[in-house]
Amino acid sequence: MAINPILNTEPKIVKTDEGAQDGQSKCPNCGSTDISVNAKTGKLRCNFCRHEFEPEKIESLENDITKLKGDVIGKGAQDIEENTKKQDENIITLKCTSCGAEVVIDTNSTTQARCHWCRNTLSINEQIPNGAVPDLVLPFNVTKAEAKQQIEQFVGKRKFFAHPKFKEEFTGDNIMGVYFPYMVVDINSHAHFLGKGEQLVRKYSRKEGDSYTTYYDADLYEVERDFDLTIEGLTVESSSDKLEKNANKTNNIINTIMPFDTENCVKYNANYLKGYTSERRDTNIDQLKPIVEKQSTDIARFAASNTIGEYDRGVHWELEQLQLKGKQWKTAYLPVWLYSFQQVNRDNTSVLHYVAVNARTKETMGSVPIHMPKLIGVLCMLEIIGFLLMFVFGMFGWLFQLGGCGYCIFMYLRYRNLNQRHHHETETKRNIINLKKIDNFIKHRKGLTNSKIMGDNTTRICDQAIGENLMNSFTNTIEKKYFNK
Repeated sequence: MAINPILNTEPKIVKTDEGAQDGQSKCPNCGSTDISVNAKTGKLRCNFCRHEFEPEKIESLENDITKLKGDVIGKGAQDIEENTKKQDENIITLKCTSCGAEVVIDTNSTTQARCHWCRNTLSINEQIPNGAVPDLVLPFNVTKAEAKQQIEQFVGKRKFFAHPKFKEEFTGDNIMGVYFPYMVVDINSHAHFLGKGEQLVRKYSRKEGDSYTTYYDADLYEVERDFDLTIEGLTVESSSDKLEKNANKTNNIINTIMPFDTENCVKYNANYLKGYTSERRDTNIDQLKPIVEKQSTDIARFAASNTIGEYDRGVHWELEQLQLKGKQWKTAYLPVWLYSFQQVNRDNTSVLHYVAVNARTKETMGSVPIHMPKLIGVLCMLEIIGFLLMFVFGMFGWLFQLGGCGYCIFMYLRYRNLNQRHHHETETKRNIINLKKIDNFIKHRKGLTNSKIMGDNTTRICDQAIGENLMNSFTNTIEKKYFNK
């Protein structure tokens, strides 16, 4: 799809930190600064007088996406180099000497913390400069006990092939509450699609020799769709580590538990960090623009697909255009409960496995390390049984052998979940406005052998290679562990 951004104009900077003196709130009832968060309600609570009060919203951001023109940037979304001044000098970033992760802590409540990735203890001596303070924060409303139950249920269903060391060390008590940095983008756009679509008229079979061939008759149309499209809360990881496709980290797990209800975000306040850790943002808007543009085109393509239901044989779009008329960029801390396990292989390489819970929706996903000798042993047993059955049932034995391979692939998928991702194309809020539909009949086609129109691309995803990456990972694991010793 062609992207036609609006000509560059000076971006509008919104002062999302207006009125914040030190990043901390005072109790409106007694003036105390000893504030914590009620995880059940998301409200701030005074630990002195027990008064609860509503978190503050940012009024200066544009709520009507149709009015967006050019780039509107929250102060926290500016380039990190230009915005390293901290709202609260007690909020610092520590670098883990074990795995290299960067963790944000509030020194008002602690001078030490654990890395939420490898659980290494961090100290104040490992401090590095902070990145930009986010514009928004989405409070935790899933308690640790609830998240523990979710993770234990997830892992409990995957114990049979789990690595022995993982089963030995696993405990739900080791989960941590983490705020991850995201860029939240609202988009005002205009989409134009032009192509050809087919409607099924008749399906029939003809005998040719000893077999039957299925044929289709269909009407061919020229299809055009033109509409305004608003996209609300497109959410992209703004930590370069999470964006990187690293074979040593199951980063897709964090992506999979989206979406978050970002419409309930509140103005950033350091009190929300108490009792949790967080990562700092280390990417700027220019680095994230290509991702936002690709995901926007996916959303537009799927939005257009909702307008072509009558074309049951599909549509081949020959022209796809998306004009980005306006974008609003906001940075946000979004809450996750996280369990991590570092698997060390025999060649001294390691893989970080994560089990994560969306601390707003309880959506849970994870990667459980597999005891490959056990999985390969089961595969060999099934293959032997299938070989023996060949002499008794013939073809049935071959089917059993194929079923054994399918079973092992299924279990690998079930444990590792490398094929899982956030479906931004359908799970992001969008709205079509001013839809114009043109459908012109071209001709009637007979005797087609394809069940779908050639080149149907209505459900294409930009840069999607999940299946290929998954199978490469599976085959590489087996080859590396058991054949290249």
